[in-house]
Amino acid sequence: MSKPSGTIKEYTFQSKELAEEVDLLVYLPPNFSSLYKYSLLIAQDGRDYFQLGRIGRILDELVLEQEIENIIVVGVPYKDVQDRRRKYHPEGEQHAQYIRFLSHELVPFLDNEFPTYHIGQGRALIGDSLAATVSLLTALKYPNTFGKVLLQSPYVDEAVLKAVEDFEFPQLIELYHVIGTQETEVPTTNGEIQNFIEPNRRLNQLINQKGFSYFYEEFMGNHTWKYWQPDLKRALKEMF
Repeated sequence: MSKPSGTIKEYTFQSKELAEEVDLLVYLPPNFSSLYKYSLLIAQDGRDYFQLGRIGRILDELVLEQEIENIIVVGVPYKDVQDRRRKYHPEGEQHAQYIRFLSHELVPFLDNEFPTYHIGQGRALIGDSLAATVSLLTALKYPNTFGKVLLQSPYVDEAVLKAVEDFEFPQLIELYHVIGTQETEVPTTNGEIQNFIEPNRRLNQLINQKGFSYFYEEFMGNHTWKYWQPDLKRALKEMF
């Protein structure tokens, strides 16, 4: 007998903040029922998490083995590389609007559409690289809305470090953070080559000093899905 698997539905959402239609991929776990409450995980780089990360398959397994709580995953895909940088990069033209979209538009829509926990600890953000950066900055801006963040090789600059340093409520957010020891020469969307590991180590020190509830590890590998994909199972178990 085949094991039950979750379903993935596609939604289209009209965002006023972004002045555009946003596509959403929504994973509902096996045996989904509106009688139960579900934690919410919102993935930036949404399509990548479903296709390259195979997050649906991992969750099917974890939910059926009862290794994690019931969880709904919402993937927010980017349109192209320029769109991704515009929204995710701290200096991107739509960065502030994207953060407001997540908090002021997407969360109320999802809370209305699905049986979710209406508390920060019931909502998490996940992302890789720049998608991790915007996830972290969103939670720092709205810690009562998002209580958990999963960071896979985030892009870290002075703006990110300052946001963490200035943050006054570390008890509100749980963090999961991994970075590869070979992430010394990462090609970025603006054509530059950057060292990711050193700024991430500075971020790690700062997060520890601030007293967040925190998991950190450096993996043997580089800035690719080859390493983020196998890390996902542990990340999900650690946070849910």
